[in-house]
Amino acid sequence: MVEKNLVAGESIFVEKRNHCIIYPASGSMVAESVERRNKNWFVQTKIPSDLIVEIRDQCFHLHKLSMVSRSGYLNRLVFERNGNNYTRFQIDTIPGGAKIFELVVKFCYGQKIKATASNVAPLYCAAHFLEMNDDLHQGNLISKAEAFLNYVILSSWKDTFRILKSCESVSLWSKDLHIVKRCTEAISWKACSDTGVSCVEDHEVLVKVTADDTSKLMKLTGNWFFSDFSSLRIDHFIEVISLIKKREILPEDVGSCIAHWTKKWISQITVSQEKSKDQELSIQLYRMTTECLIRVLPAEEGSVSSNFLLHLFKIGLIMNVDAKLKNHLKTRIALMLEKCSAEDLLVRNSTTVFDVDIVVQVVEAYVSLASNNPKSRMFVVGRLIDDYLALIARYENLVARSFDSLVNALPKEARFSDDNLYRSIDMYLKEHPDLTEEERRSICRKMEYHKLSQDARTHALKNDRLPDNIRTQFILLEQVNMTRLLTSAGSSYQRTKSETIMKVSSGLGKSCMNSSQKEMKAMKQEIEMLKAQVGELQQRKMELQRQTKKPVFC
Repeated sequence: MVEKNLVAGESIFVEKRNHCIIYPASGSMVAESVERRNKNWFVQTKIPSDLIVEIRDQCFHLHKLSMVSRSGYLNRLVFERNGNNYTRFQIDTIPGGAKIFELVVKFCYGQKIKATASNVAPLYCAAHFLEMNDDLHQGNLISKAEAFLNYVILSSWKDTFRILKSCESVSLWSKDLHIVKRCTEAISWKACSDTGVSCVEDHEVLVKVTADDTSKLMKLTGNWFFSDFSSLRIDHFIEVISLIKKREILPEDVGSCIAHWTKKWISQITVSQEKSKDQELSIQLYRMTTECLIRVLPAEEGSVSSNFLLHLFKIGLIMNVDAKLKNHLKTRIALMLEKCSAEDLLVRNSTTVFDVDIVVQVVEAYVSLASNNPKSRMFVVGRLIDDYLALIARYENLVARSFDSLVNALPKEARFSDDNLYRSIDMYLKEHPDLTEEERRSICRKMEYHKLSQDARTHALKNDRLPDNIRTQFILLEQVNMTRLLTSAGSSYQRTKSETIMKVSSGLGKSCMNSSQKEMKAMKQEIEMLKAQVGELQQRKMELQRQTKKPVFC
């Protein structure tokens, strides 16, 4: 049913918002029908065909008079071969191919054609290719296709995306004819409109929200357009985002939109181990896409999450993007570390393994930046990394090299206390009992005895998961500590001896002396016990060394 007349002349009628019927003006020849037989198309008229147009493997049997009266391009080709009564052309470069040329043929023979949001862009490009303008024939295909194209772009949100999708098959023509530009500008305007433009899927109508209708406004703000944006090809998406960034829209919404598009794109990436030409082209496309995404990121603080940037950095490493872009992204994440949580750093390599190496790179970049910035709060990042280590320590597939690299990525001054580091290391050693002695030593070398609380020290002295050299070192340091305490207690006793004698007369001296002597006795016993433990450890170490030096006989 015809609902609306779009232009004067009764030649274009919109049946629904997303398609229309184009009626050509009266021509020199009207066909009864256009029929297809296998790969050949025939126009049913009383006059025999004198023109064949081949488009790849399909042939159209046509008439010169009907085609050249509408197409300047075909007119010129026929004129160049004026001596031939029967003319044959091969035209493989026409936008839209044989499918769109069929619509052109029907139009030239006076038949109505159905234009939709999915074919109007290729039809418009084909009309320009064939030079079907109004100079040759009033109401020619260019003007009629353009009228419907402009109508759809202005009136329908969803159909504008369908037009952009159809432009992918005619990229160069659609760009030169500014179809892509018109679509992206319309999308960006609608997405940023103060009135809150949205689209109802069933009827394709525009919804305008007034200032009083706050409930509708709430529904239309934020991420209502993310899903539609995610259907765009990278070049169209980048163009829309670039336009949106120039308008009044929150940087957080722009960043979230980019993250949404990237998430969908990542799920479609497949990288084969085979090094074929197609695979190389795919990798080049992935690399270009990643570089475009990095460049278009909003620069405002808080506009994108650190977790998303880490995922993007990981893709950049895999695709080997430009070194400057990689360093820029790494530096940006490093500057965000002081405000991150441990969960923000979780980036999976697979379902069971986290990518720790990219976190190490970011931490190393932070340390480099912090060393030249007196306002940096490195202890905050130290606590962050210890929390992150605790999260990943239980995963059995986490290799010692990665865990060790992250433990040792921060300098010693990054931690006021090593209690959290010790707990993470102990958890990792417990879940990975097959580590070599060398691996355990490397992991534990960053722990410092004097940065552990008394509870952590007590636990470490009895922890047989720690390497022998660390336990020995801790026991010796504990012995030194005890000796210092004992010496300090003895000196204090000598200094207060005269005072103690004076207090005996009042009945207090005896109890003080007995208390000090008891404390000294307990300390001596504890020191003797520690000496015994050290001796036992040294004996075990010597036995292990003798066993490793024994010759093996076959």
